[in-house]
Amino acid sequence: MSNILTDDEKFNGLRLAADWIRDLESSDSRLHKESVIEKALVAARLGSANAQCFLYNCYLAYNPFFVYNVRQVPETHGLENQPNPWVQFWALLEALRTRSITGHRARDAIADLSLQFDSLEWNNLCRRVLIKDLRCGISDKTLNKVLKNTDWVIPTFTCQLAQDSNDHPAKLKGTKRLEVKLDGVRVIAICYKEGGVNLFSRNGKPFANFPHIEEQLGSIARELSIAAFGQYMDFVLDGEIIGESFQALMKQAQRKTNVNASDSKYFVFDVMPKAAFFEGHHNAQQYRRIETLHRMFNRVDDSTQAPDVQITPGIEVDLDTAEGHDVMRRYAEDAVADGFEGIMIKSMDAPYECRRNSSWMKWKPVITVDLNIVGFEAGTGKNKGRLGAIVCEGVDNDRHITVNVGSGLTDSDRDSFWANRDQLLGRVVEVKADAVTQNQDGTYSLRFPRFERFRDALTGEKE
Repeated sequence: MSNILTDDEKFNGLRLAADWIRDLESSDSRLHKESVIEKALVAARLGSANAQCFLYNCYLAYNPFFVYNVRQVPETHGLENQPNPWVQFWALLEALRTRSITGHRARDAIADLSLQFDSLEWNNLCRRVLIKDLRCGISDKTLNKVLKNTDWVIPTFTCQLAQDSNDHPAKLKGTKRLEVKLDGVRVIAICYKEGGVNLFSRNGKPFANFPHIEEQLGSIARELSIAAFGQYMDFVLDGEIIGESFQALMKQAQRKTNVNASDSKYFVFDVMPKAAFFEGHHNAQQYRRIETLHRMFNRVDDSTQAPDVQITPGIEVDLDTAEGHDVMRRYAEDAVADGFEGIMIKSMDAPYECRRNSSWMKWKPVITVDLNIVGFEAGTGKNKGRLGAIVCEGVDNDRHITVNVGSGLTDSDRDSFWANRDQLLGRVVEVKADAVTQNQDGTYSLRFPRFERFRDALTGEKE
């Protein structure tokens, strides 16, 4: 985080939007925008309060961990020679970020503060920071290209990701934790010691459509913090939100209107201090983090205080033994039979690292289904003028499946299949997929379908 002292009164009264934002807006050239940021960096290092204030506001606008929980911010008109209290503005951002103020109080605080800034300063900078878009043609990547290794570099939002166990068979040894692989949305919950909660996707996109999860976590966050760390502090939960079905959940996750995700539940599988998550590494081993989770949730009556938040269940196995491998196989088979995607395999002695690595591995089944070709979709972009996808239908275990298959096709397949599409109608193809899924209208499709081969192959065809 920037080392600017946000209680330093030297920043109050500054007028800088006309200088920096207007300069950035004056040209669409990437090189021009980088040169403006470089100029601001040089000035900031020489002690310019204007430049420091500008770069700090860039940091506040593009830091993916900072969400101000506001959707509408008023503009002002004609205000000049106002006090421009930047320190007060930054304090407001912190209160909004931690949800110390919300609702009407937040709206009124924003409106009152807007009248204390010159309209040029408020509209061109303050307002844009609040909506997290400076609207001058720059992004976090633009800033970081110039600001790397400085106080104002924008942090990258990452989390731990799993590798495919099929790629690492030699690492299926030692003590592991097995968990079912949930069919939902990965959600990082940042819980503040003040009681506020922000939810993010694994790529740092804010989720605003699960308010019941935020409220329930917020109501117990302070107790969870005491149980985990012995003090009130900011911490992070990592988990998966699941709903009635994956398709329905994905539609609700980012919907802006008519949201109804009240049936969703948050299954937590990891925890760490916020500072460790921001640094991208938490040294506590997996087994200690699991112990911390159980200590946290044993402290609260989550059935009444947070009925839609719970720990992801799991078991431990010793994969140095044949019995352990047998237990893992049965656990995986039962998970798939119960409708889960597969299982997660986690090393008990490994730390949490915000990158993809083999201390977490996933095992998912692969199914194949024979379907009839009933149509073709023309390609777009690089596939324009040839096949985009094969439209397939068929019945598998009394389920009528309709799916467009656009993966697993070579460039040669796309050319030849498109040229001979009339002759291919009705042919039987084998489609590989991760699972059969049910649509909201009751019909069935496939998750990640890819063309494998023709089942009624003619001479010279792939089979």
